[in-house]
Amino acid sequence: MAHPPEHPHIVVHPPALDGSRRVTTGAETLGIASHLDDVVEILRLADLDRIEVEESDLIEWQGGGPEDWPGLSEHHAEHRDQ
Repeated sequence: MAHPPEHPHIVVHPPALDGSRRVTTGAETLGIASHLDDVVEILRLADLDRIEVEESDLIEWQGGGPEDWPGLSEHHAEHRDQ
């Protein structure tokens, strides 16, 4: 059963080699996320900011959940420390 338009099915794809994850709905790419905060921002820009990113049934996390960003945790920690 398809989700109504106000509740699209969103897919966060498995991490790429650089650790980033593509965010799509249907055939449309909404953006590329390098961190959970990026997913939140991508959904906000797509007017989907009412979705609870970490808990919503509307988001399908492939290749790992919202906490899985391989190879990028050190990168984000460096930026926070600067």
